[in-house]
Amino acid sequence: MTIPSYPFATRLDLIETIHGIEIADPYRWLEESQSAETLAWSAAQEKLYRHQCDNWKSKSHWERHLAQLLAGGLITAPVWRGERQFVQRRDVGADHPVLYVVEADGTERALVDPMQLDPAGTTTLDTWQPSKEGNLLAYQVSVGGNEESSLYVIDVATGEIVDGPISRARYSPVAWLPGEDAFYFVRRIAPELLPAEESQYHRRVYLHLVGTDADTDVEIFGAGQLITNYYGVSVSRDGRWLQVTTHEGTAPRNDIYLADLNESSTDKPNFSLIFGNVDAEAGLQLGRDNRFYVSTTYDAPRGRLAVTSVDAPSSNAWRDVIAEDEEAVLAATAIVDGPALVAPQVVAIHTRHAVSEMTVRSLENGEVLHTVQLPGMGTITGLSEHPQGGSKVWFTYTDYTQQPTVYQLDVASMQVTLWADAPGSVATPEIETQQITYTSKDGTSVRMFIVSAPQAVTQPRPTILYGYGGFNISLNPAFSAQILAWVAAGGVYAVANLRGGGEEGEEWHRAGMFGNKQNVFDDFESAAEWLITHGWTSRSQLSIMGGSNGGLLVGAALTQRPDLYAAVVCSAPLLDMVRYELHGLGATWNVEYGSASKPEELAWLHAYSPYHRVLEETAYPATLFTVFDGDTRVDPLHARKLCAALQHAQNGESPILIRAEANVGHGQRAVSKTVGLASEQLAFLAHHTGLEVK
Repeated sequence: MTIPSYPFATRLDLIETIHGIEIADPYRWLEESQSAETLAWSAAQEKLYRHQCDNWKSKSHWERHLAQLLAGGLITAPVWRGERQFVQRRDVGADHPVLYVVEADGTERALVDPMQLDPAGTTTLDTWQPSKEGNLLAYQVSVGGNEESSLYVIDVATGEIVDGPISRARYSPVAWLPGEDAFYFVRRIAPELLPAEESQYHRRVYLHLVGTDADTDVEIFGAGQLITNYYGVSVSRDGRWLQVTTHEGTAPRNDIYLADLNESSTDKPNFSLIFGNVDAEAGLQLGRDNRFYVSTTYDAPRGRLAVTSVDAPSSNAWRDVIAEDEEAVLAATAIVDGPALVAPQVVAIHTRHAVSEMTVRSLENGEVLHTVQLPGMGTITGLSEHPQGGSKVWFTYTDYTQQPTVYQLDVASMQVTLWADAPGSVATPEIETQQITYTSKDGTSVRMFIVSAPQAVTQPRPTILYGYGGFNISLNPAFSAQILAWVAAGGVYAVANLRGGGEEGEEWHRAGMFGNKQNVFDDFESAAEWLITHGWTSRSQLSIMGGSNGGLLVGAALTQRPDLYAAVVCSAPLLDMVRYELHGLGATWNVEYGSASKPEELAWLHAYSPYHRVLEETAYPATLFTVFDGDTRVDPLHARKLCAALQHAQNGESPILIRAEANVGHGQRAVSKTVGLASEQLAFLAHHTGLEVK
């Protein structure tokens, strides 16, 4: 290989002194996405990328195999309203999942089909919520990946739109009141009323009357709160209790405000703070026995389920139903209390080192009555019961080889039956999944999944190491076309459960946030060294991949240990940690990373900020940045700036490239778009790790 001729990038002599630290920012101009200079640079980078991509011989192989593995579609667990069930299903070969309603007699109708809304495939269904009676449904869609979410309401029986669009409903819950005439939701204040730099913030909770102009909605909560707050809102099944939760950005703590709608009006609820100023999370749900059940990390970093009277909802009255487990994290619960049962019970999902477990327990004291045998070492999501009660629950199970599959558990008989399979089957390769434990730099034990062909450790193989390590997000086993395609071609895929994630509870999360963030990077580096030392791979065959916060992870990895990796895919990343708060949704994440406005926290951020760790005349691994023009969470400027810095500093023969894609964003995308992106990422990694695809 020879070093590519990189597009010219002006290098500014810009150095700022912040809290006594001199901070260079030579590519500040690349923050302006629409400037003539940035557009010219981006166009030249695209030309360079396409020229390099033409040399990756395996690209067509990955396109075919990924499309085959994704062609089986998907199915979700049912959400019940009376005798109606609402499910999402992506049929064989379809680009997007469709939301369906299934009537009591089995008749099925499509309610929201993104491809009908937009044949170009750039519209996504973000979220949806049926009314308590199930006759109306609120849903939210966004276009081009921007996640801005316009809210609509449709009549379930006719499919007619009866309300909307309501704009600025990004990340909004919908809490229906009984009677289907109104709901509470969250909306941002109109941008023309705000400073430009605050237009993504200033959320409020409103009462909306169906069919009326949303601009006349009554604001019921949010004034005087922090501008970066996120709000949850829910109304109990009986319509009596209105709950609003407040989160400061993405902080792992919240306050709970509760209003009794029997004692105050729906448009002027009288709130009481029942859980506040506590460094923990909690949420209430009214049981059919008219008691509040509380899922919380208060005094329980791995989570617990408590119960209390509606007359004493505050935390000092909470009594444990399921106490904190010493090792497993409580992920979800569902109460079953039908007439077929001798006594009410609770189905509990725990994750033990990222692997799901399911038990049936006494609702009175949490005693384990039955342990449900699951199909394998996998993950349960979508646990739900019928709002009107009964003895059954539904859940989705998946692992590294099994497509998401819906099961029904009848607690009365303790029988698990298949409820709904994926619409189509796919041929999966023979693989072996291991979970190993390795030691990080400071002696901490960290777990990692290794997915490979059986007995692949007989010789070093091209390997992808993947991680995330932030925001209490867990990397649990799940069906992945990307993993299966790589392993089928002879590679090894490893997933490290780093500190900063949620695999071991809230303490594990906090061990990788704020001033502890370097622990995440050390865990990742130690995983890489373990794979090499134990013969799974070699430095010339090892690649790393991550996106979003995981993009920060691999950005830190490649700038801290450029000698350790052959190739890097860094997708939608955060990389300039000195200025990240000024762009996208960055200001909501300073409760995870810290703020450059505070001297001590700036010191943490600057110390590991990948953009500021680039060293002149250094041999960096082959690096591919992938960014999306519709990304309103993480601005593509991060990747542009580090790409330019690495191209300037590169003293090796490996290319530094950036791939920009239009009409997609940070989150959901069409299957065809997923195949297009992943096939080029895998082709890049195969090319630079020596994976020969036959």
